[in-house]
Amino acid sequence: MMNRVEFVAVDWDGRALDIEYQWVGERGVASPLMIFLHEGLGSLAMWKDFPERLCRAAGCRGLVYSRPGYGQSTPRATDEHWAPDFMHRQAQAVLPALLAVLDIDRRDPPWFFGHSNGGSIALLYAAGYPERVAGLVVVAPHIRVEALSVSSIGQARRAYLETDLKQKLGRYHDDPDSAFWGWNDIWLHPDFRDWSIENEITAIDCPLLALQGRNDEYGTLEQIHGIARRLEQAEIVELPDCGHSPHRDQPQRLIEVTTRFMQANAEESGIYAHY
Repeated sequence: MMNRVEFVAVDWDGRALDIEYQWVGERGVASPLMIFLHEGLGSLAMWKDFPERLCRAAGCRGLVYSRPGYGQSTPRATDEHWAPDFMHRQAQAVLPALLAVLDIDRRDPPWFFGHSNGGSIALLYAAGYPERVAGLVVVAPHIRVEALSVSSIGQARRAYLETDLKQKLGRYHDDPDSAFWGWNDIWLHPDFRDWSIENEITAIDCPLLALQGRNDEYGTLEQIHGIARRLEQAEIVELPDCGHSPHRDQPQRLIEVTTRFMQANAEESGIYAHY
């Protein structure tokens, strides 16, 4: 069950930001919570019904939200340019502030499901707050910048300027320029070429599932294999005939693999008796 979209004010760097969010499933019931973190051009609405389908299959509740600059959340100011640490700031400032305002119980830590940039933010959050994370599912995450990523993001820039991509994004963002240029400008900035979280993720100690399509146009499989080399508990899955967005290309397969992983870890820990 998808509940209505709500808004909550979060203070960040002295600014009051309105964050749009939506609960999936029944609030207050004794089941795990999954927090969904969207991609670099994503939003709450762009997930469509995937969170509801996954939560129903996995027997959990969900929290979906749009990061600042996206969807119906407060847009990025026209003179605001994100720095190379923009994902760190989302993981270490905005996300903790949002969870605090929404009174997410730290005694019963949630799972995190992150796609692309959202997967990187989930990894950074788990590395910084290991006691606050029950488990991670990261889909097409980035742990460093690759030439393929830069090339594809450059192509996205041309598409935004020359095709109807802006109009398409306008279906999911109140201010598509805020969403697109915040993401595109920093990924193509020379200072971002050396961005990496390869060392930071070694602090993660929770169960971790990393998936990626073999035809991902925004990153090579080295992204998830790099995670596996650094974290012995990580399980990786390569999805054939799948691009950068498995929740759109192969949603049922993604749901099945994620559900199996969550249930296996629930049974091993004995935490969630409802499975």
